[in-house]
Parts: sequence; C-alpha cells; structure tokens
Amino acid sequence: MRSGSTMGLWIALTSAAAFGLSGPFAKSLLEIGWSPGAAVGVRIGGGALVLLIPVLLGLRGRWRTLRRNWLTLAIYGATAIALCQFFYFSAVQRMSVGVSLLLEYIAPVLIVGWLWLRTKRTPSTFTIVGSVIAMVGLMLVLDLSGDQRLDPLGVVFGLAAAVCVGVFFVMSAKADDDLPPLIMAGAGMVVGAVVILILGVVGVMPFAFEFRNVHLAGWQTHWMVPILGLVLVSTAFSYVTGIFAARSLGSKVASFAGLTEVMFAVLWAWLLLDELPSGIQLLGGSLIVVGVILVRIDEGRRRTGAADPLDQPNVVEPLPSGPGS
Repeated sequence: MRSGSTMGLWIALTSAAAFGLSGPFAKSLLEIGWSPGAAVGVRIGGGALVLLIPVLLGLRGRWRTLRRNWLTLAIYGATAIALCQFFYFSAVQRMSVGVSLLLEYIAPVLIVGWLWLRTKRTPSTFTIVGSVIAMVGLMLVLDLSGDQRLDPLGVVFGLAAAVCVGVFFVMSAKADDDLPPLIMAGAGMVVGAVVILILGVVGVMPFAFEFRNVHLAGWQTHWMVPILGLVLVSTAFSYVTGIFAARSLGSKVASFAGLTEVMFAVLWAWLLLDELPSGIQLLGGSLIVVGVILVRIDEGRRRTGAADPLDQPNVVEPLPSGPGS
C-alpha cells in the first residue's frame, strides 16, 4: 500500500471518529430540550463561522476559484451538508434511529453500484465480499434487535439521506484540484447553513433551544461544551479531513472507511454517555473494519489502467500548516 494511501486511510478514520462524536454531543443537547433542527443549525452554522476566516485568507488572490466552482459548492452545500441532515432527521421522526442509520449508511453500496453502471464493469469479488461483510457488521453495530419501527415515507427519507452521503464522497473525491478541502468545506458549509436556516424559518426543521447545564462524560457541564465540540471537532475538523481523505482514497474506499463512524459513535457513547456496547456491537465493528480492508486491498490490486477513471484518488498537496499559506 502506498504511503500516501495509507495516510489517506488514517485521515479517513480520524474523520470518521470526529463525525462519530456528533452523536453524544448532540444527544446531550437534545436531552435538555433542543430540537434536532436547532442542533443541526448550530452545528452547520457554527462550522461555517469557524471556517469563514481561514477560507477568506485562503482565497486571497484566488477569488476566481469560487466563480469557477460555484455550482459544485452550491450542490455540495445544499445536498451533502444540508439535505443530508434534513432527510436523516426526517427518517428518525418516523422510524427508529437504528433503521434510519442503516438506510443512510448503505451509501457505499450505492457508490459501488453507481460506478458499476457508469463503467459497465462488474465489481471484483473482493469488493462484493467486502461490501457484504461491512453491511453485516453495520447491522450488528446498530443492534437492530427488538421493536423496530418501519414507515414507507421514513424509508424514502433514509434512502435519500444515503444518496446525499454518496454525493458527499463522490464530490469530495472528484472536486477540482484548485478547490482545496478547506475552501470546499467552508464555502459548502455556508451554503448548507443558509439552506438549513430557510428550512427552519419555514417550519420544516423547527428551532427550539434550552440554555442550561447538560450531562456529558459523567459530569454536569455548561451547555457551551457540547456546542464547541459539535462545531469545532464534529463539523469543521471532520468535514475538512473527510474531503481530504476522499481525494486521497477515491470515493469508494473513503465511503467504506466512513462506515467506521457508526463504530466510533458507539465507542464515544460508551465513553461519554456511559452506554456500554454489547458483544454483538463489538463484533460488528470488527466486521466493518474487515470489509474496509477488503475493499482497500481490491483497490491496491487494480492496475492503474483498469481502475475506474471516475473514482481515481486525486493527487493533492498536504493541508496548509497555517491560514493563507
């Protein structure tokens, strides 16, 4: 495995771990009376504000980048950021969280199918087996035993969220080289924040806030603590690193690595909310890792000429060490 790809995989796992923290942070706010729309609005809006200054500094002398990529940023922000959140929470309102997550995280399989249709080449045995193993692992991590609610419209919302997740990985992997991950994440988040604000104002995602202490990691703490974690770690940091990982690995491998977000979410819930994972969930996490490894091995075995040109990792420079550098 090339060192660049190895680094990309580690970045993908780091991004998934950061995304996984959003669950415990958001849950602590929901438990004191925040609405899902309020949590999403603060998350995306706060992330946009955090990235705004670095993005403006990074755009010095490069404003043509926005003009050339305005459509990409508009679609990315509206679909991969705003609508993904909207569809997921709409599914949760009608079905259990486990079923909603399972539908959302079939995105890697959708990407494999899309690449299959586009190239007319049947996926290799490694990719097929890895997909099946990863999906089984995902079901075990979500622990779907017990009373699970299904709703036809909820299923549609869940599948729509999966499509949005697929858009995130495909667009992140294939964006132009002159659109750095930091600028793509920040500008896309501004678009996403505007869309979410509109959804909130018209009442599609109502906003409700409470400002009192929350329970997190066994402690009563200020409500700003989970907000800062949600904005800085689970939004700004996770989206930038997720884009960088997708460009390094390609959409297919990056999307499978993204499945580990569910595993990390379970582990963070254990550490921060004292929700102990079951043995079945730990087994499921191991199967997800096995599935990711198989898909990654398949990509490593492909000859350059035989690989899908729509899913080739981009050669990108490391993230700048400081704003504007």
